[in-house]
Amino acid sequence: MSYTDAHTLQRAFFASEHDYLLLLEHDPVFTYGLSANLDNLLVDPNDVGAELVKADRGGDVTWHGPGQLVGYPILTVPGKRGGGMADTVAYVRAVEQVIIDTLSDLGLTNVGRLREYPGVWVAPNSEEPRKIAAIGVRLSRGRSMHGFALNVDPDMAWFDRMVPCGIDDKAVTSLAAEGIDASMKDVVDALLVRAEAQWAATSGVQREDVVWRQRVEDLTPFSRGEGPGETAGTKNAPLVEVPGPAAVAEPLDAHLNGTSVRISGRLAEAGVTTGLQISSRKPEWMRVKADMGPEYRRLKGVMKSLDLVTVCEEAGCPNIFDCWNDGTATFMALGERCTRKCGFCLVDTRRPEAPDVNEPAKIAEAVEKMALDYAVITMVARDDLADGGAAHIAETIHAVRDRKPGTRVEVLISDCKGDGDSLDVINDARPDVLNHNIETVQRLQRVARPSASYARSLAVLARAKAAGLTTKSSIIVGMGETFDEVLATMADLAAIGVDIVTIGQYLRPTSNHLPVARWVEPAEFDEWKRIGERELGLSHVESSPLTRSSYHAKQAEASTHGVRSHS
Repeated sequence: MSYTDAHTLQRAFFASEHDYLLLLEHDPVFTYGLSANLDNLLVDPNDVGAELVKADRGGDVTWHGPGQLVGYPILTVPGKRGGGMADTVAYVRAVEQVIIDTLSDLGLTNVGRLREYPGVWVAPNSEEPRKIAAIGVRLSRGRSMHGFALNVDPDMAWFDRMVPCGIDDKAVTSLAAEGIDASMKDVVDALLVRAEAQWAATSGVQREDVVWRQRVEDLTPFSRGEGPGETAGTKNAPLVEVPGPAAVAEPLDAHLNGTSVRISGRLAEAGVTTGLQISSRKPEWMRVKADMGPEYRRLKGVMKSLDLVTVCEEAGCPNIFDCWNDGTATFMALGERCTRKCGFCLVDTRRPEAPDVNEPAKIAEAVEKMALDYAVITMVARDDLADGGAAHIAETIHAVRDRKPGTRVEVLISDCKGDGDSLDVINDARPDVLNHNIETVQRLQRVARPSASYARSLAVLARAKAAGLTTKSSIIVGMGETFDEVLATMADLAAIGVDIVTIGQYLRPTSNHLPVARWVEPAEFDEWKRIGERELGLSHVESSPLTRSSYHAKQAEASTHGVRSHS
């Protein structure tokens, strides 16, 4: 992930009371500390495809990129004996020791410290010590940020483009250069054991399985620049009950008809081995009756007359009758075709058309005609646009407010590929609620949304929260996650300051999509709501089998301000 995304995430976790360890690889970036000498950077970063970022830590110029494991422990650091300020020296030594012990476990034993230089060194007592891990930390108010960068198998030419850490008379090395054949996963697994022993031994923290970031080949053909992707299949009518056999979990092989080999493989990797036939009868609490009343018909007529698209229709939402008859709807901006291909979503993935420049005005007109005091505007992912569609969304927010002042506006946005400038365009438009969906638990991210990432979504939400916005996110359940994994995701969202969380049952749109692993009992939804609001401190949790991201959006937003909402 980008350095900026990681820093945003660090700052959000830093502000919480909990301890975290972020482990990641960065896109190529040169960073420099508060007292750095930029003469130690020997190239123009633009010429070599890297960013240049000033970091709020100590130290000189360094580099991060693929093949290097970066670790950010965000911890409450004990004070010196007798209390007082955190013991910075002792903390740096603890970080170094975690790495020294990890390297020893991997078979590299001749490692240690150089008295005058922080970090971890190979052959420290020889005439040719070689730096294998850099350390750069910041401690403030008893909390830590930043951390270490361990060279596993990076392109060592990067270190010839600078004077690493301002040390011009000593070499830099890596595990691979020292003859240690260890994959990044091997190193992470070894380091986690040592990190737990150092920082989590008495906290009861249990390590989750490592989830690896997406690769280029995980993207849709369109997102890779190879032309249109596959279609999402025929649009369904709103989901209603279809008679079928009782829902019984079966081995996945028995009902993956239409599901790609790639998705089937990812399910197996994620440990999802059973699921329900698409024809299985839904439980009573999942059955929806069609109710095409007068308000539903009126709203449908308004949408058609303005040539607008609603996510209610495109995603086959089971609440469409309830919401439309209540006079609410969710608009979908930037067209009806998405450049990503999430495993749970029915939205079309053919090559998108150019954005309609009149769409913001049309949505504003619809809001006025529908007399809405709360408008929800979502968007398809538009990786084909330089800003991901951010300016279009900001324009839509302004258009609604110009046309109908006083209307509260919620936007449900994509991650804009994590581009900070693009996200700031939306944040600066000051929506009343900034919604970005995490969608599923960490373990299932690559299965459900291979073009996105768990950490990036947290960073998008943290950035919006830092801008002073009310933030919201959604979790889909029934795709193979556990009860406790949902709680862990809610805890991460709460830790970065998310205000509103929605949780609902996954419904498989077609046989080409991810199977339903199970029908989640209503009592579990009730318990997630109870724990989220009473124990995790979330302002509002909307949790039920039929909940969707925009369901009861007006009421949820009002509850964050202690206001009782009236339909």
